[in-house]
Amino acid sequence: MSSEPPPGSGGQQPPEDDPLRKNPYDSPPPPPGGDGGAHGAPPPGGGGPYGGGPYGGGPPPGGGGPYGGGPPPGGGGPYGGDPYGGGGYPADPLAGMPPLADSGRRTLARIIDMILVGIVVWLLSWAFNVQEYQVDGDDISVGKSFGQSVIAAVLYIAYDTYMTTRNGQTLGKKWLGMRVANLDNGATPSVQTSLIRALVLWIPFAFCCACVWTIIAGGWSFFDKPYKQGLHDKAAKTVVVSTR
Repeated sequence: MSSEPPPGSGGQQPPEDDPLRKNPYDSPPPPPGGDGGAHGAPPPGGGGPYGGGPYGGGPPPGGGGPYGGGPPPGGGGPYGGDPYGGGGYPADPLAGMPPLADSGRRTLARIIDMILVGIVVWLLSWAFNVQEYQVDGDDISVGKSFGQSVIAAVLYIAYDTYMTTRNGQTLGKKWLGMRVANLDNGATPSVQTSLIRALVLWIPFAFCCACVWTIIAGGWSFFDKPYKQGLHDKAAKTVVVSTR
């Protein structure tokens, strides 16, 4: 059997050794009846009991419903395509994945990461003499804060992107038993997905909104239904799941 994802699914195929990849046996079974319905295989010629459509012959040109045309393009992903996953019943993108992580633990993990990276930002800002505030008697200078913002943005984005791509876990998430996963297939996010997620979270933080944006973006998960996504999760189409 091919390991490639079905056409139109829109998601990357999780590697075989990815512990977060979905278990296909946890997905809901197809509706009963098989190919032949309640009376076995359909009569020769396909379609209804009189050889196809209501007036005989095969199905209408183009396949699909009685008025022609096929199913809508795209797969059954969580952000478009067939909401029933092609099976006639709603598809749950979380089927086969661990439970979603608690938003309170996510907030604590983010604070841990901010402290860890913030220490490095402060050390580099001091080394390059671009501290945000320089106090000299009664004179407080903020003219070099842009340099510190650049260092902060680069370090936070690089840290988040690398750690998320590596195994879905920053240090804060690892210590508190969580990881980031693609919503559509449960796999560890790719570099591109991780970068989008980090950019949305840290660019406003570093250059304009500081902790206010972090509170808004991360705090969104407290109210979001049904996937508990922050704004950065929505942009990257990811979720945070528990690992314990």
